[in-house]
Amino acid sequence: MTMPSIGTRPALPGWQADTRHAVWPAVMVWLLLVLMTVPDGLAYDTLDLGIAPESGSAVSRLAWLGLGAGAAGMLVWRSRLAVALAARVNPALWLFLLLALLSLAWSIDPGLSARRLYRLATVVMVCVALGLAGWQAHRFQQVLRPALTLLLAGSLLFGLLRPDLAVHAQTAAELAGAWRGLASHKNGLGSLAGLGLLLWLHAGLTRQTRVLPALAGGALALACLLLSRSSTALVAMLVAACWLVLARHWPRSGRGALALGVAVATAALLLAALGLIDVLPGASWLGSPIAAITGKDESLTGRTGIWALVVEHAQRRPLLGAGFGAYWVPSPGDGNEAGEIVRQLQGFYPASAHNGYLDVLHDLGWSGLLLLLAYLSLHVRDSLRLRRDEPSQADLYLAVFFQQAIGNLSETHWFAVQSVDLVVMTLASVALGRSLLALRLAQRVPAMRPSAGT
Repeated sequence: MTMPSIGTRPALPGWQADTRHAVWPAVMVWLLLVLMTVPDGLAYDTLDLGIAPESGSAVSRLAWLGLGAGAAGMLVWRSRLAVALAARVNPALWLFLLLALLSLAWSIDPGLSARRLYRLATVVMVCVALGLAGWQAHRFQQVLRPALTLLLAGSLLFGLLRPDLAVHAQTAAELAGAWRGLASHKNGLGSLAGLGLLLWLHAGLTRQTRVLPALAGGALALACLLLSRSSTALVAMLVAACWLVLARHWPRSGRGALALGVAVATAALLLAALGLIDVLPGASWLGSPIAAITGKDESLTGRTGIWALVVEHAQRRPLLGAGFGAYWVPSPGDGNEAGEIVRQLQGFYPASAHNGYLDVLHDLGWSGLLLLLAYLSLHVRDSLRLRRDEPSQADLYLAVFFQQAIGNLSETHWFAVQSVDLVVMTLASVALGRSLLALRLAQRVPAMRPSAGT
């Protein structure tokens, strides 16, 4: 079926809607999820020793190069659709990527920034590629849900067969006996499980799958979430799950009030995030309830001490930061600035600020943090726009936002190239833009308009 032009110009002559060529982009997403979940070289025996490789293995580098080339080829092949899709995707995402690229000019470690920028660009291209072939309204969850379920099933099996590798061996109270499964850390498994549970809950609520598979998938995800003992992941999942249930049963006559409530909740959550890391003068009280909500102590399991040091370091370059991904090196020492925090923490190396908002501030300064806040705000705005025509799909994108926004209060996931959450959030942004593009086209071809109940 030939699609009409957009607006008054014949922008996309010959653009056809089809379900062909859907497998390859999905395979790329699945491979990306595995690469960002499983430790390089399956080196589980070194995780508890705190040994980080200086660079990826040959297999890992080849996989990343292949993903980049494959995704770029897809973008060139369907360049007209790619341009139209890019125009509908959250503009703050592109501005953030541009700022990250420009940060090579002032990065404290340009080589490390360049390597991490390549991974970030690859993730974005793979996610865009998924929107270029075989698209349909539920593509986001239909690709993610089975992939995450397989990773969770593998984690459970791995833990049963090799608990010496799949369970943390440290004796610290927050780690002792906690499962990491196929991931590198318990929080990684917790985040995967929380996302998986949300996807199965959404599938059950919207009848996109039968009851028994939804219950089985949800039970698997819940088991992994509880075994990970990740309190933040649990709280983030509960908040997002409550949103899905509330939105599903909210009366149609009260859509305006619900949208207003989402906007207020978003503003409060983002302000609390800034108050928690104490970067807004006089606003530290905004983050005070977080510890109680997540079940952590007043120091949020030692994170506040790390945050104070990172904030102090970020104040040296307040506007543009230290460069994208340039500070947290694999092996800190006298030759890089990360060695300073190791000395201040008496030999302990946190490897991140354990707060996604703070790490963006540290990497790209207030310019980057404001773009992050704009990106999240526009994601919520666009989701509310989509909700007028595709309410259940928009509700899922909002649930992903709530889950990610809360998870980043104590872990670094925003634009972190080592985190599978980067794939999920970027894919949600692209899928949201693709849905809005489809609705724009439906204005010219009413028969293509999706059902309001989907």
